[in-house]
Amino acid sequence: MKKTSKMVYIGLLVAQALVLHIFERMIPVPFITPGAKLGLANLIIVIALYTLDSKRDAFLVLFLRLLLSTMFGGNLSSFMYSAAGGILSFMAMVIVKELFKDKVSIIGVSSAGAIFHNVGQLIIASSIVKNIGVMLYLPVLSTIGIGTGIFIGITANYAVNHLKRLPMFKGYI
Repeated sequence: MKKTSKMVYIGLLVAQALVLHIFERMIPVPFITPGAKLGLANLIIVIALYTLDSKRDAFLVLFLRLLLSTMFGGNLSSFMYSAAGGILSFMAMVIVKELFKDKVSIIGVSSAGAIFHNVGQLIIASSIVKNIGVMLYLPVLSTIGIGTGIFIGITANYAVNHLKRLPMFKGYI
């Protein structure tokens, strides 16, 4: 992919992730667990991980989405939770994708990212309240995270398979 095309593609991914993040904030959460979300913006991060030729570019999409979502309606607290969850999730997805390349599909990578996103957020929560008891919330969040991770993984798999047909992705996906 040419440098200009890559820059435009990264900009489009960031814009899509930001729109999905803003849209998701408007959805009322009917779950039993407060704070549980679908993680729609993570769909774009998973797609970036599978379509961009370097992990650095995919991390740039994540970082810009975190920064812009904070600017468009967040605060320091939401940035800390999102950054901790997003960065830990990204690292987990990269590790699972690289180590288990032939054994784990995009759905498994997405599910691992969803679980570690919850772990990152709970680490921040437990450090804020100075109580490790917050981690008791992890099994409930992990169960929901696996379900949403599967949903995001199926959607990302569908999108990546369709992106393979575009001429600009020949040889990259």
